[in-house]
Amino acid sequence: MTNTVSEMTSLRRRFRALVLAPELLVMPGAYDALSAKLIAAAGFKAVGAGGYAAIGSMMGEADGGQSNVRDYADHYARIAGAVELPVLADADTGFGGTGNVRQMVRAFEDAGVAAILFSDQVFPNRCGYLPGKQVVPPETMVARILAAVDARRDPDMVIIARTDVMALDGLDAAIARCRLYLQAGADFAKPQGVDKAADLARVVKDVPCPHIATQSNAAGMQHLSWAELSDLGVAGVTLPSACLFAAAEGVRRMLESAKRNGSLANMGEHAISLADYYRTVGLAEQNEREQRYDAEAARMVRKAE
Repeated sequence: MTNTVSEMTSLRRRFRALVLAPELLVMPGAYDALSAKLIAAAGFKAVGAGGYAAIGSMMGEADGGQSNVRDYADHYARIAGAVELPVLADADTGFGGTGNVRQMVRAFEDAGVAAILFSDQVFPNRCGYLPGKQVVPPETMVARILAAVDARRDPDMVIIARTDVMALDGLDAAIARCRLYLQAGADFAKPQGVDKAADLARVVKDVPCPHIATQSNAAGMQHLSWAELSDLGVAGVTLPSACLFAAAEGVRRMLESAKRNGSLANMGEHAISLADYYRTVGLAEQNEREQRYDAEAARMVRKAE
């Protein structure tokens, strides 16, 4: 599935509308095209696509910013092309200076994502929940935002600026940076690592834009419920690594069972059924398209004879 320019614009407008709607927007994280299809089949309205899951899927490593803009753009294009849902993509730090940020925006825009999130960490980026993070001076991030806004060709594509300064200098510093980043032209701004109810309430009150929270497996499993987030005024929440962790555990259990039993006799306990898999990947629709193309081709040839 390849989205047209008008379809991508529509998805970007839909993303903005979903964030601004009263209902909490929950965005599970896709680590590949198949997981994106499963998210769509489960009835979610948007997809997250984070660097943590991308590095885990593409490289089998922890997220230390070791990939590059082109690999990410290809990865996100496959995810965005698999579903008719808005995709929020993680762009790390923008992958370098302002010139790199411009290239990132153009590449991710072409990939069909609805929104781009990038941070004020130093390059290369580290997972926001790993130790050892460093942030750039605020003027460096402001320049990145100016470059991103200037490079954006579709004004409906959402640019989200993230600050990781809270882990270093506290919540006040994070809120101040968010306000500055909004003034620089970011559509939304968010402080990373704000997980407690009191801190979330403060961000919702003091940062003049909708807040998109993060519930990552990398932060542990003690999270507020979605109802609690909604009551606090949070607009959306990403679940960047939940699907990746679930898939890894499912594969591990299947392999352990197969090795223990010497067969795939009990595989059904750990795997999606064949019928469900084919429904998820759209086999019936694929076959219908092929038959339609073949029938139309035959008709055209007969007419030309």
